[in-house]
Amino acid sequence: MEKFFDPKSVVVIGASNTPFNLGATICVMLKDYLQYKGTVYALNSKGETVNGYPGYSSLLDIPEIPDLAVIIVAAKNVPGIIKDCARKGIKRIIIESAGFSEGGQDGAAMQCEIDDVARANGIRIMGPNCLGTLDTRKKFCCFYGVNPSLVEMKQIFEAPGTISYIIQSGGIAVLVMESLYYDLAGVNKVVSIGNKCDVDEADFIDYFQNDETEVIGIYLESVTNGRKLMEAAKKSRKPVMIYKVGRTTEGAMAAMSHTAGMANNDWIFESACKQAGIIRLKSIDELHSLPKIITEMPLLKGKRIAMFTNSGAFGSISADLLVEAGLQVVRLSPQTQEKLKKAGQVFNVKNPVDIGPAPPQTYLDIFEILLSAEEVDGLLPLLSVWQTFVIDTLLELMKICKHYNKPAAIYTPNAMAKSIAIRAKHRIPIFETAEQAVRALSVSNYYYESLVKRNFIKPCAGSADEKLTGNRAGAAS
Repeated sequence: MEKFFDPKSVVVIGASNTPFNLGATICVMLKDYLQYKGTVYALNSKGETVNGYPGYSSLLDIPEIPDLAVIIVAAKNVPGIIKDCARKGIKRIIIESAGFSEGGQDGAAMQCEIDDVARANGIRIMGPNCLGTLDTRKKFCCFYGVNPSLVEMKQIFEAPGTISYIIQSGGIAVLVMESLYYDLAGVNKVVSIGNKCDVDEADFIDYFQNDETEVIGIYLESVTNGRKLMEAAKKSRKPVMIYKVGRTTEGAMAAMSHTAGMANNDWIFESACKQAGIIRLKSIDELHSLPKIITEMPLLKGKRIAMFTNSGAFGSISADLLVEAGLQVVRLSPQTQEKLKKAGQVFNVKNPVDIGPAPPQTYLDIFEILLSAEEVDGLLPLLSVWQTFVIDTLLELMKICKHYNKPAAIYTPNAMAKSIAIRAKHRIPIFETAEQAVRALSVSNYYYESLVKRNFIKPCAGSADEKLTGNRAGAAS
């Protein structure tokens, strides 16, 4: 799998100097923006050089065996090219061309022909009908048609992260990456698998166990080998988050026309996800909004949540959300309430804890009191940034959470643009809505419980739910 992300040599089959040629955009990305250090060859009918990369008209004339072939030509030409790849000895191929099983019987027949050649020659194929791969640390990307000068694309490579994505649609891959630029956790690797005639999501779940990945995000339109997927997820020591389309008949039909995907029985898929410990996502947005509760906070090891707000209405709103999410609005003990009374400026010492205008120390005292309380498993701070010092207290809150090994899902009830700007500037894991924050707590607890059920961690006493020692999901033991 490594050669799909870190090849030492690549041939872009279909790259030419024809206006709007998609293969040429890959050559531009590799040379002008990523300064890719490997060797690149361009294959086209004229054998012309493309963006400084030497051109050939025959694959067999290339002076070495490339680690990776990226094919972006008309579908009808692909079977012949695959045969040439086999003769040349190329073992890793990405087919970005469309028009195969998603396009009808003729396309399906071509895909079967390709599959036969690949199996007979030990070739691993990604696609067809995909966007390719991206690796922020190795500075490699073979996405076609992407404008690499975009601010988001540049930032993705300048700030490698720990979230890796397996996405069946190229468009969703770009959307998630651009969205994550405005969030907290960065991208590690992205792979667009398309029709997945060979390499599939389960292969990459296994592969991501041994790199810098902390959370695996997946967008699926179909499940071809359900048992293989569930076994890979069940073995994964890193959280697997999946958003799958096809919950309705109409959605299933749309998936079929896009990537030839049978959407399968959604009830069965949901049940299998629970058994395998897969986090089933409810929206595309959750692919980029939820990972930070795993990467930046300890896991939620119980369901008892304390709320802390400087605007009472949001406590009432969030209490409903917590209950609907299956979490508990914890009853604070008399001892905890007595400590809160001494903190000063506290309107309500019951849950949710409500304060008026107060100095920074009051915020810090309340964080400490709530997170140290035995009856509290996690915190939902609903704190409007009415003074800049609130930002400083949130930075301290992150340290307190790690000290007590309990998470906080932070929501700042301000204009969304303001919250996003604070998150970006200060690296605080702020959620954009109260619903997001509550959902994040629910997901954190679900993942903790899945680790216990799969015997990846040993529960220890100390809360309504068993406790986990250690704070990061990927490192849980």
